[in-house]
Order: sequence, then structure tokens, then C-alpha cells
Amino acid sequence: MSATRAVIDFILETTMDGFPERLLSEGRRCVTDGTGVILAGSTDACSRIVQDQIAAQGGNAQATILGPPDVRAPASLAARANGTAGHAMDFDDTQLSNAPDRIFGLLTHPTVAPLSAGYAMAEREGATGAEFLEAFLIGFEVECKIAEAIDPRHYMEGFHSTATIGTLGACATAAKLAGLQADDLAMALGIAASLSSGIRLGFGTMTKPLHAGRAAENGILAVDLAARGFTAGHDALEAPWGFFRVFGGGFEAERLVGALGSPYTLLDPGVSVKPFPSGSLGHPSMAAMLELVTEHDLAPDDIAHMTFRAGHNILNPLRYPRPHNELEAKFCIPFVLSSIVLRRRAGIREFHDDFVLSDEAAEMMDRVTVQFDEEIDARGYDRMRSAIDVRLRDGTELRAEADTYPGGPERPLSREELHGKFRDCASLVMDDARIDEALDRLERVDDLGHIGDLVDALSTAPVGAPARGPTIGPTLGPPGVPA
Repeated sequence: MSATRAVIDFILETTMDGFPERLLSEGRRCVTDGTGVILAGSTDACSRIVQDQIAAQGGNAQATILGPPDVRAPASLAARANGTAGHAMDFDDTQLSNAPDRIFGLLTHPTVAPLSAGYAMAEREGATGAEFLEAFLIGFEVECKIAEAIDPRHYMEGFHSTATIGTLGACATAAKLAGLQADDLAMALGIAASLSSGIRLGFGTMTKPLHAGRAAENGILAVDLAARGFTAGHDALEAPWGFFRVFGGGFEAERLVGALGSPYTLLDPGVSVKPFPSGSLGHPSMAAMLELVTEHDLAPDDIAHMTFRAGHNILNPLRYPRPHNELEAKFCIPFVLSSIVLRRRAGIREFHDDFVLSDEAAEMMDRVTVQFDEEIDARGYDRMRSAIDVRLRDGTELRAEADTYPGGPERPLSREELHGKFRDCASLVMDDARIDEALDRLERVDDLGHIGDLVDALSTAPVGAPARGPTIGPTLGPPGVPA
């Protein structure tokens, strides 16, 4: 069986009835986490620009842009806005490696693209909560298995897999909700493969979150065109000029054909939910530094110097020696370690220019040295390995090795911790009562008779106010401006 046909059959034949209960439970957690980071990211400067551009473009009010009050847009554009917001703070979850050569980075941030496409398509199509969750989990699995199958050179030579492969995951979710059949599905995947794009040059800039937004948008665009008879190559994944060959130089068929849902990637090896809104490759070292600071009750003035050591897989993506803005700070080891020392946290309120560019942060970053470590590099890239050496002013030497962190498979977030993250994110746009209502509906999403019941609960209007304002007309004006 071809890779493309395997994906088509999986989309068509997979239903909610066949999902194990644990998959549904983990899926609800991903939806909760992804929705929270979309709400928080909607306040980011890059999201505001995308929202403004969409408002200027206008279009049918088919789906909700989460975050700003009472804003709807064409489904594909709402998906772009929500996908961009979901990756804006680099706070969305991370697919885990299942083999030493499947390096972190090659694997995707798997939730935001299919989730954003799912919200928009489910709302436009009038889907139930169960249909929404079913389609999301199908797109999530397609995305993850394609990422596991493609040759690692895809990422190593500069592609951002959340953008490229996320497009195919979003397409799978949108196709399931649209009810496409086999021939149209083949065309949709072919269109999506050609629309797929995104290069790592954008890391540390507004373009990186746009990758997730465009992946969600292009997934819907591919489905909408295919449903209208638009054509593409029918063997989009495995053809000589198809996705795997062009984007990665090849793939391992056994990681995809016969592997979809056997097991589901969300269950094995699983997904990590981020404890910090920054590049996941730095999270083990941030968690280790936090443990050192709290265990020894270290004040900033106690620390004379910190040395961070890691391999190429960590140092190449976390590439900024000194950040010029909050986006670069998410990929800057000296800053994230300094934030842990200075604030004992590195949350959504630390990744702002006023702190990133502050004198106290600059002075602390001067005490950090980043080094390539051949021994760590030689141990492989299947885990996010690093080490920290801390010299105190009294001469004490402290050392920590890191390859696990809260939110990872060894230390998953509890329900209370996950809800705490959601509350922190949603508090940027919602009051406490609305957050309570949203969490209640997110936890029972597959029992909802209409996805609008969840979208209404995610309204940023206070409880007691209408969940949605008046229907926006056939065109969408800027927020606060009549269409």
C-alpha cells in the first residue's frame, strides 16, 4: 500500500468508536492546553498584526477568531489567526522522539495546526463536539506519523516541520470534518503538499508562529479546493516528486504504512506539554536550574557564573547569544537561565521586552557561558540532554544534568497543573468565571451537541454578557469598526 493511500484509508475508516478511552482523555488534555495557548497568544504583537490584516481583507463570518471579542472571519482565515496565536508564545506542546535518529525539532508541535483547522471547520460545518475531537485526533496522528517517517534531513537542512507537516495534519482534520471521500482526499493531500512551507530562518521572529497559522489555513484551503474539483497529483506523499522525496530526500515507509494508530503517537511515545513559553529544547535545563535555585535557596547575587553545556541539537536551534527582543529570548539560553535565577520562573509575563532588555537581565546574562559538549553530543539526539555548572561567589560548585522536565513523559503535568497553565494563559483575555465555564466544557468536549457550545464558552465577554455579539455581516471590519 502506498503512503498516500494509507493516510486516506486511515482518515476515512477511523472513527470515535474505535478510540481507546486513554486516547480520548489525552486528546481532551491537548485540546485544553492548545486552546489556552491560543487565547494567550492572541494578545501577542504578531497575532494582532495577523488579526488586523484579516480584518482589512474581510470575508464571510464563518468561524471565530479566539481571543479578541466578537470577531469572526472565513474559516481558513480564522484558522490562520488561531494557529498563529497558538504558536506565538512557543507555549504549545511537542511531539516526542521514538528513535535516536528522530531528533527533537524534526518532530512537530502537533496540536495547534489541526486544532485551529478543527475549530474553524467544525464551527463552519456545524459539527458536534465528538466530531470535532475525532477529527482533531485523526489530524494529530497523521501529522505525527508523517513526521516520524520522513528522513531527518528535512529538519536538519532547514525546514520547520510544524509548518510543513502541520499542513498535512490540518488537511486531515479539515477533510474529516468536511466529509471528503477517497478521490477528493487524494487531491486535498496533493494540494496541501504543494502549499506546505516554512523554514527555520524564522525562529526568533514573528514568522515562526505564522508557520502554524498558515499550516492550519492551508489545510482548510486544500480541502475546500478539492471539494470543488481542484486537482493535484494523486500520490502526493511517496511520488518521485512528492512530499517525502522533495522535502526530505526519502522516508521510512514502515513508520507510516501500517503504523497509523498502531499505536497512536499521542499514547506512545506521547506528547510533552510545555511548562515554559519558549523553545522546548531548553526546558530540561530550565527545570534543572529551577531545582538548583530552590533547593539551595540561591539569590541572584549568590551566583558568580553559570556554564551551560549541550550538543548541536540544542545549541543550533537555541541560537541567540543575547536577545534583542522577547521572540529571540525564547531561543536564548543565557536569558532563560537568567530568568529562572532572577524571577524563579520563566512564564508568559517574563517573555516581554521590558524584562528581556532590562539591565538586571543583561547583567545576569553576562554571567552565562554556553559551550558545545562533545560527550553529550555523542550520546545522540533522541533526548534533550544538557548540563549546567554553577559557581557561587563563596566558591561552591554546583552541577546538574538535565534530560527531563515537567510536562514531559517522565513528569507529566497533573490535571491541576494543566488547569493552572490554562488559567494563566486565559487570564490575559477572560475573567475567572468565564475561565471556569471554559474548563468545564473543554473537559467534556465530546459530549457537546455543537462545537458552538464550546466556542461560546471561550468568549472573552464577561459572564452575564452575550457570548457573542451581533452577527458580523458578510464582510469583517477591524475590531470595533462596523463591517
